[in-house]
Amino acid sequence: MRIGILAYERCFATEVFAVSDFLRIANRVARDSGAATDAFDTAVVAASPEPVTTAGGFTIGARRWHHRFDLLVVPGFELTPDTDLDLLLGDRSREIAFLRAAGRRRIRIASVCVGAFLLGEAGLLDERRCTTSWLFASKLARRYPRSTVCAESLIVTDEQITTTAAFSASLDLATAIVREHLGADVARATARITLVSENRTSQAPYVVESMVETTTGPFAMAVQRWLIDHLAEPYSLTRLADAFHVSTRTVLRRYADETGCSPLDFLQQARIGAVKRLLTDTDVPIGKIPRRVGYQDPSTLRRLFLDRVGMGLGDYRRQFRAR
Repeated sequence: MRIGILAYERCFATEVFAVSDFLRIANRVARDSGAATDAFDTAVVAASPEPVTTAGGFTIGARRWHHRFDLLVVPGFELTPDTDLDLLLGDRSREIAFLRAAGRRRIRIASVCVGAFLLGEAGLLDERRCTTSWLFASKLARRYPRSTVCAESLIVTDEQITTTAAFSASLDLATAIVREHLGADVARATARITLVSENRTSQAPYVVESMVETTTGPFAMAVQRWLIDHLAEPYSLTRLADAFHVSTRTVLRRYADETGCSPLDFLQQARIGAVKRLLTDTDVPIGKIPRRVGYQDPSTLRRLFLDRVGMGLGDYRRQFRAR
């Protein structure tokens, strides 16, 4: 399998080399298991054979790109709240045109983290499901409204386009490539040799709710502040409406107009965030946490947490507890 890893100015070098190094190790594992030839032939490619300066200021060599690959991997770049995304993507016009041409040729393309924005600019996310880092999922959804952003998914494949979550998901992508082409045994052995998780499926456990970018109007912000102030109390739409001197129908309509969801959706997410903090930053017994965040029935919280986060309360505390 011929794999090209696209290098460009200010990309993350780790997301370039993590994939190629993991596949190199997988080749060796497969050979030790009796394979006659290497399954993966990887190359770092760029717009020109000149060295590329990565986000950390390091330079890496690359071959001149072409379209004779079975898979193109697109790493991410440094994206911060003050980044001018229009300017940054405008500077990547050559890479975007290259990806657009690759898409027309039906070449398989996979992005890591915010590399998805390059795919979006090339029109490759239109009418497709996709993902990126949970931190920038809402930004991706707003910029490419014809796509369906699955913010909690770790890897999403729609036809020949694959997108992944942040940074370390480059290793999940590499593991998935090995599993597809060399089988589960080689993928498992390579993952264990390299200390990579074999079975991550969701980035939901890693989400820090307070860092998720939201776009709300003044009414929705006021409702959210009220809900947070009454987090430990049972949810009552009637009481919420009374607090703002409007009808329940008006609360739902105005809140949905400004956010696209309901006050209960926000409250549940805020409660999940509070539960995560109690699990990781305190010694509060798990049995006492439900009432702390407004649930009289512990099983309701357990089901919600498992559905939203993908693991149980005890498992989450064991994995993420601050020590």
